[in-house]
Amino acid sequence: MAALTEDRNTPQALGDMREGLMAAATTIFAGAIVMRNAAGHLTRGATATGLVGVGRAETRAVNAGSAGDASAKYRPGIFRFANSAAADEITISEIGTPCFAVDDQTVAKTDGTGTRSIAGFVDHVDAQGVWVRFDETLVRTHLSGITNPV
Repeated sequence: MAALTEDRNTPQALGDMREGLMAAATTIFAGAIVMRNAAGHLTRGATATGLVGVGRAETRAVNAGSAGDASAKYRPGIFRFANSAAADEITISEIGTPCFAVDDQTVAKTDGTGTRSIAGFVDHVDAQGVWVRFDETLVRTHLSGITNPV
């Protein structure tokens, strides 16, 4: 495309609600951790590799068909989820570090010896669980090893 020679009405995305196509044969429950698989489709949090946390499901979404046959609404941001236990329990010393999806409502301190994907980053921890910051761009930047993107 050529450079502008006059004013342009450039669309803007307002708000933080997102929607994306779902993986095949997937149910994502309202309030669940939502992740994106390697093909770009949304699925719920699980112990699996190749996923990237994107946010919290806003409504229940069911895709009984093939990948892309249905969509799910999710929201990036900071949300509280259940904390793992024992050696994988997240404490305040992990604030600012990645946390890993155990299932669609639980996060852990480690990647489970290479079996879990990053859900997001620990924002804070309280007696009820772990507050996770979901930002797909931050997770992908972290995974790529970029230390100074400027």
